[in-house]
Amino acid sequence: MIDFIVTPVIFLLALSVLIAVHEFGHFWVARRMGIKVLRFSIGFGKPLWTWHRKGDDTEYAISAVPLGGYVKMLDEREEEVAPEEVAHAFNRQPIAKRFAVVAAGPIFNLLFAVVAFWGMFIHGTIGMRSVVGDLPHNGLAYEAGLRTGQEVLSIGSSDTPTWDAVLEAMLPYALRKEAVTVVTRQDGTEHSYKLRLDDLSGEIDTASFSKQIGLVPYDPPLPPVIDRIQDNSAAQRAGLKPGDKVVAIDGTGIDDWEQLVEHVQASPGKMLQFQVQRNGRLLQLSIEPAPVKSKSGTIGLIGATVRVDESLAAQFRANWKLSPLAAFPAAVKKTWDMSVLTLQMFGEMIVGNASVQNISGPITIAIYAKASAFAGLSQFLGFLAIVSISLGVLNLMPIPVLDGGHLMFYIVESITGRTVSERTEAVATKIGLAVIFALMSIALYNDMGRLLRGG
Repeated sequence: MIDFIVTPVIFLLALSVLIAVHEFGHFWVARRMGIKVLRFSIGFGKPLWTWHRKGDDTEYAISAVPLGGYVKMLDEREEEVAPEEVAHAFNRQPIAKRFAVVAAGPIFNLLFAVVAFWGMFIHGTIGMRSVVGDLPHNGLAYEAGLRTGQEVLSIGSSDTPTWDAVLEAMLPYALRKEAVTVVTRQDGTEHSYKLRLDDLSGEIDTASFSKQIGLVPYDPPLPPVIDRIQDNSAAQRAGLKPGDKVVAIDGTGIDDWEQLVEHVQASPGKMLQFQVQRNGRLLQLSIEPAPVKSKSGTIGLIGATVRVDESLAAQFRANWKLSPLAAFPAAVKKTWDMSVLTLQMFGEMIVGNASVQNISGPITIAIYAKASAFAGLSQFLGFLAIVSISLGVLNLMPIPVLDGGHLMFYIVESITGRTVSERTEAVATKIGLAVIFALMSIALYNDMGRLLRGG
């Protein structure tokens, strides 16, 4: 119930910040260009709260529908303009000024991303060290020469202090199906490998492309010791308690947590005999894993989590941060790389090299917003930066109804010497709306699919 309330609140808060940044870009540049701004609104629909600053004709508003915002400028195409104010109307401005005003929204989103990444790098990012796990022998990573226990130092020209950085650096090469150099270190010795991503085939799915490559993180074996027990779970009903160490299941010895999980998941609805060690004594417990549907079919769950030794976790945790001076060029580079990657993703989806399942809608974004907010400041700043980049890049695309569509009309006007006709603009707008509706439909379809699959 709490998630049902918290998730949309955090989503709307994040969206409101990014929309405010976008619209402030239009507003700020318009004012600097001498264009009169009638209203600056966060949200659409009926204004709920309005105010005026002293000596300022602009009305500021918070409106009823929080999914958007707008800047209303003086414009003869929308209403009659007094003769003495014609010079301040948007439609009377030269192409360069109109272009600057429209482009400012997406550009401010990209600038915000730089600031957010800068803050993230200064605060520091915590992740899993980029240590290679057990690789499938038929995967491209193993064929390239990578082996278990190696720490990935760089992918191409990008340093990889965390496993997330490995995946982020690898994705552009996977999308382009382009070979890349991977540098690793093990026992103090560095190794360089050529990973033949040009041998990849089929669509690339950002959620699972590392499996296509056969590259997996190191997962240290954990002792099969119980940490927490869920209420009303099979484990609780059977009498399993925190601190119990599972020694065997149905007479088969259990050496680590992964073995326990595999045994339980393979036995939905089947009564299992657990032998556990508790306070120096061996106990026998009968536990029937509850059948639960998953992506791979029906699996068994008992409702217990593993106890993780903090010293072991610390060995595989990476805390990466930069000084304020070093963080700025890193933030600019990351914003540029992510912007290029976003464009590349759209391009590869159009030609069929990337799956349209990579498109996420408001439900998935809301879930990520909540998860990143609870994960810490750095994760939330990174989330805001990524979404801000997506908004900026999407709005710069030459699709009518988006900022990029208006910029396209201005480019045509600068070449032909005359404005695009209202009829042409109306037809283009209908096409643009159809494209946006199609993208939204795909995004919502993907969202619902992820919810039904449980992730």
